[in-house]
Amino acid sequence: MAISRIKDNNGYDYVITNIETFYQHIQDYHSSGTSIHEENGHYFTVDDAFRSKIKTLYQNQS
Repeated sequence: MAISRIKDNNGYDYVITNIETFYQHIQDYHSSGTSIHEENGHYFTVDDAFRSKIKTLYQNQS
């Protein structure tokens, strides 16, 4: 399984250890509009562009 890295709102790298779980959480809790997701002290603005990026990472590793 490849490692997925994304930048948080502060520009720091964050390694997604389980893209399937991360993607599912975004789908379940941040499926529309704009919201903030916190993960291990990293904050991400979840909007359509972010959802698209995570979906692409998920599809590329499935």
